[in-house]
Amino acid sequence: MNGDILVVGTTSDDPLASDVAYFLGQQSDISDLIALKNFANSEFCPRFLCDETDMLHIGQSLTGKTVIIVSSCSGEITRNARAMRTFLVARAAKDNGAARVVLVEPDLFYSAQDRGPRPEHGMVAFQRTPEDYKKFDGQPFSSRLYAQLLEVAGVDAVLTIHNHSVAVQALFTDRFNGNFYNLSPANLYADYLIRHEQMLHPENNQGFIICAPDKGAAPFVQCVYDAMCEQSKELLLPKKPDLLLMDKHRSGERRVSIVAAENSPLSIDQIKGREIVIIDDMVRTGCTIVECCRRLKEAGAARLIYVVTHLYSSPEVKENLNDTAVDEIITTNTLPNILNRDMQGRLRRKILILKLERWIAHTIRKEILLQPVPEHERLYAVDMSRKNPRWRENVVDTNQI
Repeated sequence: MNGDILVVGTTSDDPLASDVAYFLGQQSDISDLIALKNFANSEFCPRFLCDETDMLHIGQSLTGKTVIIVSSCSGEITRNARAMRTFLVARAAKDNGAARVVLVEPDLFYSAQDRGPRPEHGMVAFQRTPEDYKKFDGQPFSSRLYAQLLEVAGVDAVLTIHNHSVAVQALFTDRFNGNFYNLSPANLYADYLIRHEQMLHPENNQGFIICAPDKGAAPFVQCVYDAMCEQSKELLLPKKPDLLLMDKHRSGERRVSIVAAENSPLSIDQIKGREIVIIDDMVRTGCTIVECCRRLKEAGAARLIYVVTHLYSSPEVKENLNDTAVDEIITTNTLPNILNRDMQGRLRRKILILKLERWIAHTIRKEILLQPVPEHERLYAVDMSRKNPRWRENVVDTNQI
């Protein structure tokens, strides 16, 4: 990477920012490029570091450069505070001449607040009812405000990972004139499941059942299923995966019932003795996924692997996912806190993390910077605790990825 591209973070301890910078070939430490300071009154003030003796290019030290801001929810700083830091770092870049500012935010902030109390507040994939509008009565349409503030601050393009909200995707695509990149990890999941999970369990000669826990997850799960079918051809596996679609009926804030969807290619009666991979974009409480796993175990499933892109390691999530119905968890480091063993808690015995920095850097080069990209056998790395019983059988494989 040349000197016309700078990768920075919004905090001094963001491991994702440092790793993305490394895979983009940045040799300078982020701390040598930007100072992130707080005044005595607690206000945040970033400063891009420049030649202190240069009196001819004041306010122009970033002229013509592309600044990539990597912002992820790690450490103790809240998402609200991180959002404000992003605005100020972006503005600092533009106020000092940057030609382009790219925000890399793997778990895009305010995406859960993707609609408001009026019909024009959010383009959704379903017919909104008065009851749905009422849920947002008196609230702001926060995702739109966030997009507007990013644009005003100086952000020109946004890259995120596995954002499931149709409203957010439409909003950000429009606001940033198509410069919104929503990366799908479907191919990465397919690659890992086929080359590692299935190879580590050769007794699984029936192949996986790929499962969507609800209607919202079904389109992405279909993408993973299709990718696995395609990749299975290359490896001549004995059995392609099957597809199971589930549906949920919510009867309370924390109460759901799970049944097979009417359009599911596979029925509950056909899962006995099979290994099932349940895939979703995020988990915030774990209630739905645990109920789904219990239902599948009752129907005779042999092993249940839960694959989730954004895992919020809250006390409630850790307690719920520790249920014996969930045999293994595969997630990513879009929320880098999950790499902290203390944050994993008891889940460290069954959790495995796919680290995505190389994939993010690869995509930035190819899609945003329009640079030639080297071919990599793997665009992810594997991380797991030694408390995981599978650690020893994976340690050689992990080092090769």
